[in-house]
Amino acid sequence: MQTIDWQDFERVELRVGTIRSAKPNEKARKPAYVLEVDLGPLGVKTSSAQLTALYAADSLIGRQVLCVCNFAPKSIAGVRSEILVTGAYDAENRVVLASFEHSLPNGSRLA
Repeated sequence: MQTIDWQDFERVELRVGTIRSAKPNEKARKPAYVLEVDLGPLGVKTSSAQLTALYAADSLIGRQVLCVCNFAPKSIAGVRSEILVTGAYDAENRVVLASFEHSLPNGSRLA
């Protein structure tokens, strides 16, 4: 594993957001949802996320997630993905969302 300096980590904008909508991304090669995530003072941002294996679209609404907010926007299957919603792969290669034990204000930065 390559190590990084603290300054490198500080450059990554990891923030809390609440999923406001989740719809299937019909153009995606691998099943995915188009998410709208409320990041408080940063506004509502869009992301395409491959979460369909473990999450029904309606179960995502209201869930708080951890997002990388300072990647350049990227076009993914016709969607302008502005943020990366974070998670980890389980033993069956399904994405499990990073989440929080308690509710936080949207836009809170990871400390």
